[in-house]
Amino acid sequence: MYFRLSRCVNRAFALFFAVSMLTSQYALGEEQWFADYAKHVKQEARKYRVPGYAMVYYQQGKAPVIEVYGNTHKGGDAVTPDTVFRLASVSKTFTAVLMAKLVRQHQLDWSTPVASLSTTLQSQGTMNPNLTLGHIVGQSSGYMPNAYDNLIEANYPLKRVLNQLAGLKPLCEPGECYTYQNALFGVIEEYFVGNNTSYHRQLREQILYPLGMETASAGKGGLLASEQWARPHIAIARNRWREGHVESNYYRFSPAAGVNASINDMTRWLQAMLLEFPTVVPEDVIADVTTPRVKTTREVYRRGWRDKLTDAHYGFGWRIYDYAGETLNYHGGWVKGYRADVSFSPKYRAGYVMLMNAESNLINTTTADFWRTYFQEAKRQQQQTTSVGN
Repeated sequence: MYFRLSRCVNRAFALFFAVSMLTSQYALGEEQWFADYAKHVKQEARKYRVPGYAMVYYQQGKAPVIEVYGNTHKGGDAVTPDTVFRLASVSKTFTAVLMAKLVRQHQLDWSTPVASLSTTLQSQGTMNPNLTLGHIVGQSSGYMPNAYDNLIEANYPLKRVLNQLAGLKPLCEPGECYTYQNALFGVIEEYFVGNNTSYHRQLREQILYPLGMETASAGKGGLLASEQWARPHIAIARNRWREGHVESNYYRFSPAAGVNASINDMTRWLQAMLLEFPTVVPEDVIADVTTPRVKTTREVYRRGWRDKLTDAHYGFGWRIYDYAGETLNYHGGWVKGYRADVSFSPKYRAGYVMLMNAESNLINTTTADFWRTYFQEAKRQQQQTTSVGN
């Protein structure tokens, strides 16, 4: 009953909030620019023989614009707004918000020592006592980047991977440098198990159900149980793809890369990030996870982004970019057979998501191209408004 009532209340609030935003000075009108952008992306997808994708452009105060393309797999159904994809590392945005909510509820603290969260690490007794929950979610543990991802991909059990991490020597002290990790998120998985629950259950109860993300889930079982889901496709040659099997490896570390969702679900996620569901995701939670915490210097050289990306940091589960002079919150994901991007502009109250059932490099440029065009158009319209006002 709680979840049904919560959904109704939040949907009513979203409708009210959307109507109130119609007069926003930043909201773009119904523009040809996005139709042109979407047409270009589709042309590129055909060129690179991408099996399928789904994307959404959401401007607060307006109906979401969803574009779908291709099929779930060869001979399969056409991709629809309810087709479920793996989110890969975009899962970290969900984990960050979940942990921020638990911090807000005083169940945890960002300064909680990592060793106290994991029974495996407790038994080792060698983990740095200064390493905290905030360092894991904020990607500033100090360990070498992607430590023991090779063990995850070799399908080693979670406890064995954490045992290996316990003896690893850091490159820097926690909090002093950015070092992206996946395996360390197994600590969060163990924390929930140790408290007689699970990451999946907490995510479902605290975020997915209250937001009305009806086809979203965590774990391999959740994906396979979906009414319609996009199969993974692995590159076998230039612009050629082979349908693959869904592997369990990264699903063992679900807080890092184990969430599944459709583009309809991700539209709700964007709306939550834009403060349309404050009873589920309060404003202080969004502020917490999108506060810059550690500089990510190499990000400014990213292909497709570097001409406009002048500064980059990591917060809690979100990257914070200075892109074309505007603040942009972003995260990407890549797991065998899938790519995903999520991003939103807090100033302009707009967001964009792309989900793909192939490991295509097309996504390296699509999000950057979207925001480059969006910000140019927003500034053009502001100039026109100023000119008319004068």
